[in-house]
Amino acid sequence: MDESPATRDSLIVKLRDPADSTAWREFVALYEPLVYRLARRKGLQDADAHDICQEVFRAVAGASDRWDPARGNFRGWLSRIARNLLINFLARRQYQLRGSGATSVQDLLEAQPAVDPSATALFEAEYEKRLFRWAADDIRGEFTPATWRAFWQTALEGRPPGEVAAELGLSVGAVYVARSRVLSRLRRRIEQCGDQAAAIINEVDCAFPAEPL
Repeated sequence: MDESPATRDSLIVKLRDPADSTAWREFVALYEPLVYRLARRKGLQDADAHDICQEVFRAVAGASDRWDPARGNFRGWLSRIARNLLINFLARRQYQLRGSGATSVQDLLEAQPAVDPSATALFEAEYEKRLFRWAADDIRGEFTPATWRAFWQTALEGRPPGEVAAELGLSVGAVYVARSRVLSRLRRRIEQCGDQAAAIINEVDCAFPAEPL
Protein backbone atom coordinates (compact mmCIF):
# COMPACT_ATOMS: atom_id res chain seq x y z
CA MET A 1 0.00 0.00 0.00
CA ASP A 2 1.29 3.48 -0.89
CA GLU A 3 2.10 5.81 1.96
CA SER A 4 -0.24 8.66 2.72
CA PRO A 5 0.50 11.87 0.79
CA ALA A 6 -0.12 13.94 3.90
CA THR A 7 3.02 15.82 4.86
CA ARG A 8 4.94 14.05 7.61
CA ASP A 9 7.54 15.78 9.76
CA SER A 10 9.89 12.87 9.13
CA LEU A 11 9.80 13.48 5.38
CA ILE A 12 10.71 17.13 5.77
CA VAL A 13 13.59 16.18 8.03
CA LYS A 14 14.84 13.74 5.40
CA LEU A 15 14.85 16.52 2.79
CA ARG A 16 17.69 18.12 4.70
CA ASP A 17 19.90 15.41 3.24
CA PRO A 18 20.33 16.16 -0.50
CA ALA A 19 21.52 12.59 -1.01
CA ASP A 20 18.24 11.05 0.22
CA SER A 21 16.86 10.36 -3.24
CA THR A 22 13.90 8.36 -1.92
CA ALA A 23 12.63 11.26 0.18
CA TRP A 24 13.10 13.72 -2.68
CA ARG A 25 11.26 11.48 -5.15
CA GLU A 26 8.35 11.24 -2.72
CA PHE A 27 8.35 14.98 -2.13
CA VAL A 28 8.51 15.88 -5.82
CA ALA A 29 5.78 13.36 -6.73
CA LEU A 30 3.45 14.93 -4.19
CA TYR A 31 4.19 18.63 -4.52
CA GLU A 32 5.33 19.23 -8.10
CA PRO A 33 1.74 19.11 -9.45
CA LEU A 34 0.66 21.65 -6.83
CA VAL A 35 3.43 24.11 -7.65
CA TYR A 36 3.02 23.57 -11.38
CA ARG A 37 -0.73 24.25 -11.31
CA LEU A 38 -0.23 27.35 -9.19
CA ALA A 39 2.29 28.67 -11.72
CA ARG A 40 0.00 27.91 -14.66
CA ARG A 41 -2.94 29.61 -12.98
CA LYS A 42 -0.77 32.68 -12.52
CA GLY A 43 -0.27 32.80 -16.31
CA LEU A 44 3.05 31.03 -16.86
CA GLN A 45 3.60 28.82 -19.88
CA ASP A 46 4.42 25.12 -19.50
CA ALA A 47 8.21 25.45 -19.69
CA ASP A 48 8.27 28.43 -17.32
CA ALA A 49 6.01 26.59 -14.85
CA HIS A 50 8.44 23.66 -14.82
CA ASP A 51 11.31 26.08 -14.24
CA ILE A 52 9.46 27.51 -11.24
CA CYS A 53 9.04 23.99 -9.84
CA GLN A 54 12.78 23.47 -10.00
CA GLU A 55 13.43 26.82 -8.33
CA VAL A 56 10.98 25.96 -5.55
CA PHE A 57 12.64 22.61 -4.91
CA ARG A 58 16.07 24.23 -4.78
CA ALA A 59 14.73 26.75 -2.27
CA VAL A 60 13.23 23.98 -0.14
CA ALA A 61 16.53 22.07 -0.22
CA GLY A 62 18.31 25.13 1.12
CA ALA A 63 15.73 26.09 3.72
CA SER A 64 14.09 22.87 4.96
CA ASP A 65 16.05 23.07 8.20
CA ARG A 66 14.30 26.39 8.94
CA TRP A 67 10.76 25.09 8.66
CA ASP A 68 9.13 25.14 12.09
CA PRO A 69 5.84 23.16 12.35
CA ALA A 70 4.89 25.25 15.37
CA ARG A 71 4.56 28.29 13.12
CA GLY A 72 2.11 26.79 10.63
CA ASN A 73 1.58 23.85 8.34
CA PHE A 74 4.11 22.90 5.70
CA ARG A 75 1.85 23.62 2.74
CA GLY A 76 1.43 27.23 3.87
CA TRP A 77 5.20 27.61 4.11
CA LEU A 78 5.73 25.99 0.74
CA SER A 79 3.05 28.10 -0.93
CA ARG A 80 4.80 31.26 0.33
CA ILE A 81 8.07 30.09 -1.22
CA ALA A 82 6.29 29.37 -4.50
CA ARG A 83 4.50 32.73 -4.47
CA ASN A 84 7.70 34.67 -3.79
CA LEU A 85 9.55 32.86 -6.55
CA LEU A 86 6.67 33.52 -8.94
CA ILE A 87 6.82 37.23 -8.12
CA ASN A 88 10.56 37.23 -8.72
CA PHE A 89 10.19 35.33 -11.99
CA LEU A 90 7.56 37.72 -13.33
CA ALA A 91 9.66 40.73 -12.33
CA ARG A 92 12.69 39.29 -14.13
CA ARG A 93 10.63 38.68 -17.22
CA GLN A 94 9.06 42.13 -17.16
CA TYR A 95 12.34 43.99 -16.79
CA GLN A 96 14.48 41.49 -18.67
CA LEU A 97 16.79 41.06 -15.73
CA ARG A 98 17.08 37.27 -15.82
CA GLY A 99 20.51 36.30 -14.49
CA SER A 100 21.58 39.88 -13.66
CA GLY A 101 21.25 40.41 -9.95
CA ALA A 102 17.85 38.90 -9.24
CA THR A 103 16.83 38.69 -5.59
CA SER A 104 18.42 35.73 -3.82
CA VAL A 105 16.38 32.77 -2.63
CA GLN A 106 17.25 33.66 0.96
CA ASP A 107 15.87 37.18 0.50
CA LEU A 108 12.74 35.84 -1.14
CA LEU A 109 12.05 33.51 1.75
CA GLU A 110 12.17 36.40 4.19
CA ALA A 111 10.38 38.93 2.01
CA GLN A 112 6.66 39.64 1.95
CA PRO A 113 5.66 37.72 5.06
CA ALA A 114 1.95 38.39 4.59
CA VAL A 115 0.07 35.42 3.21
CA ASP A 116 -1.56 35.81 -0.18
CA PRO A 117 -5.06 34.37 0.42
CA SER A 118 -5.67 33.61 -3.25
CA ALA A 119 -2.38 31.74 -3.70
CA THR A 120 -2.87 29.85 -0.45
CA ALA A 121 -6.42 28.94 -1.43
CA LEU A 122 -5.24 27.64 -4.80
CA PHE A 123 -2.52 25.59 -3.15
CA GLU A 124 -4.89 24.09 -0.58
CA ALA A 125 -7.52 23.31 -3.22
CA GLU A 126 -5.01 21.44 -5.37
CA TYR A 127 -3.74 19.56 -2.32
CA GLU A 128 -7.27 18.53 -1.36
CA LYS A 129 -7.93 17.24 -4.87
CA ARG A 130 -4.73 15.22 -4.83
CA LEU A 131 -5.45 13.86 -1.35
CA PHE A 132 -8.96 12.86 -2.42
CA ARG A 133 -7.64 11.04 -5.50
CA TRP A 134 -5.02 9.26 -3.41
CA ALA A 135 -7.57 8.18 -0.76
CA ALA A 136 -10.03 7.02 -3.43
CA ASP A 137 -7.38 4.91 -5.16
CA ASP A 138 -6.27 3.52 -1.81
CA ILE A 139 -9.70 2.25 -0.72
CA ARG A 140 -11.17 1.26 -4.07
CA GLY A 141 -10.13 -2.37 -3.70
CA GLU A 142 -12.25 -2.68 -0.54
CA PHE A 143 -15.49 -2.45 -2.54
CA THR A 144 -17.09 -4.47 -5.28
CA PRO A 145 -16.97 -2.95 -8.77
CA ALA A 146 -20.72 -2.33 -8.66
CA THR A 147 -20.53 -0.50 -5.32
CA TRP A 148 -17.67 1.65 -6.52
CA ARG A 149 -19.37 2.49 -9.80
CA ALA A 150 -22.59 3.36 -7.98
CA PHE A 151 -20.67 5.80 -5.80
CA TRP A 152 -18.46 7.27 -8.50
CA GLN A 153 -21.09 7.73 -11.18
CA THR A 154 -23.59 9.40 -8.87
CA ALA A 155 -21.44 11.34 -6.43
CA LEU A 156 -18.61 12.35 -8.78
CA GLU A 157 -20.12 12.27 -12.25
CA GLY A 158 -23.52 13.57 -11.17
CA ARG A 159 -25.62 10.91 -12.86
CA PRO A 160 -29.17 10.34 -11.53
CA PRO A 161 -29.35 7.52 -8.96
CA GLY A 162 -32.25 5.87 -10.76
CA GLU A 163 -30.36 5.77 -14.03
CA VAL A 164 -27.26 4.27 -12.41
CA ALA A 165 -29.35 1.76 -10.45
CA ALA A 166 -31.01 0.50 -13.63
CA GLU A 167 -27.67 0.23 -15.43
CA LEU A 168 -26.05 -1.74 -12.59
CA GLY A 169 -29.06 -3.90 -11.82
CA LEU A 170 -29.40 -2.44 -8.31
CA SER A 171 -32.25 -0.84 -6.43
CA VAL A 172 -32.15 2.92 -5.96
CA GLY A 173 -31.79 2.30 -2.24
CA ALA A 174 -28.72 0.17 -2.86
CA VAL A 175 -27.14 3.04 -4.78
CA TYR A 176 -27.63 5.35 -1.80
CA VAL A 177 -26.18 2.72 0.53
CA ALA A 178 -23.13 2.40 -1.74
CA ARG A 179 -22.65 6.15 -1.74
CA SER A 180 -22.88 6.29 2.06
CA ARG A 181 -20.46 3.40 2.61
CA VAL A 182 -17.80 4.76 0.29
CA LEU A 183 -18.04 8.33 1.59
CA SER A 184 -17.76 7.08 5.16
CA ARG A 185 -14.67 5.05 4.32
CA LEU A 186 -13.13 7.96 2.42
CA ARG A 187 -13.67 10.22 5.41
CA ARG A 188 -11.95 7.80 7.76
CA ARG A 189 -9.03 7.27 5.39
CA ILE A 190 -8.42 10.98 4.92
CA GLU A 191 -8.68 11.60 8.66
CA GLN A 192 -5.97 8.97 9.15
CA CYS A 193 -3.68 11.26 7.17
CA GLY A 194 -4.05 13.91 9.82
CA ASP A 195 -6.18 16.16 7.63
CA GLN A 196 -9.74 17.24 8.19
CA ALA A 197 -11.98 15.29 5.85
CA ALA A 198 -14.94 17.66 6.01
CA ALA A 199 -13.87 20.14 3.34
CA ILE A 200 -13.05 17.39 0.88
CA ILE A 201 -15.92 15.02 1.54
CA ASN A 202 -18.63 17.68 1.94
CA GLU A 203 -17.91 18.99 -1.55
CA VAL A 204 -18.72 15.54 -2.92
CA ASP A 205 -21.59 14.97 -0.50
CA CYS A 206 -23.35 18.22 -1.37
CA ALA A 207 -23.30 17.37 -5.06
CA PHE A 208 -25.34 14.23 -4.39
CA PRO A 209 -29.14 14.45 -3.94
CA ALA A 210 -30.53 13.57 -0.56
CA GLU A 211 -31.91 10.07 -0.17
CA PRO A 212 -35.69 10.09 -0.68
CA LEU A 213 -37.78 9.22 2.35
